[in-house]
Amino acid sequence: MDYLFRTILLAPVLLPQGLWVRARTPQLPEPDGKRSGQAGSGPPLSILIVGDSAAAGVGASHQDEALLGQLLRRLTPAHRVSFDLRATTGHRTADAIERVQAMAPAQFDVAVTSLGVNDVTSLVGRAEFRKGQAQLRDLLRSKFGVRRLLVSGLPPMHGFPALPQPLRSHLGSRATQFNNDLKTDVAQDAAARFIDVRFTENTSLMASDGFHPGSAVYSEWADRIAKLVDPR
Repeated sequence: MDYLFRTILLAPVLLPQGLWVRARTPQLPEPDGKRSGQAGSGPPLSILIVGDSAAAGVGASHQDEALLGQLLRRLTPAHRVSFDLRATTGHRTADAIERVQAMAPAQFDVAVTSLGVNDVTSLVGRAEFRKGQAQLRDLLRSKFGVRRLLVSGLPPMHGFPALPQPLRSHLGSRATQFNNDLKTDVAQDAAARFIDVRFTENTSLMASDGFHPGSAVYSEWADRIAKLVDPR
């Protein structure tokens, strides 16, 4: 059954559940900590992170325990890392494109993206999502000279404890579609690599809101990125 048709069919149930989730789920803040600067020693390496609340580190107590901090911890022993985090809670792919377009020109060796969950919850179509993701990848390369583009997939929303059924299954199936589409498209892009973030469905590793990663998830995510940036 078509996703849009299912959404319309289930709207009398999904809409109240969505409002209930918004009202009952704790609104965790983006963590404090440096979002740009330099750290470490060794050969220079510049990294840009673009994305949503997960990229921004929501669910971690500080940026040191979020994706950026965990990644720096792995790379700074061997590199002088210049870093820039451009991520905001609620951002969809279209929002990220606008943000990147507004940035001043710069040079980055590596770009990491984390987007898609808000595209799912905003009912963005599959074709629109794929087109936007392709546009973002092209923009990051053309504007910033990115040589290594690491595209994070979507998390397993079908396991998010903050979401009641059937909303959880409904959004989860859409997130899986987006994740598979993104994986397929990135596989055809020689300059990009897909980062699978569906490495656990252990909800005890999530943040207290039942929606965002906890520090252990950020740690594994950073491991996967670091191994592609520097296999050492």
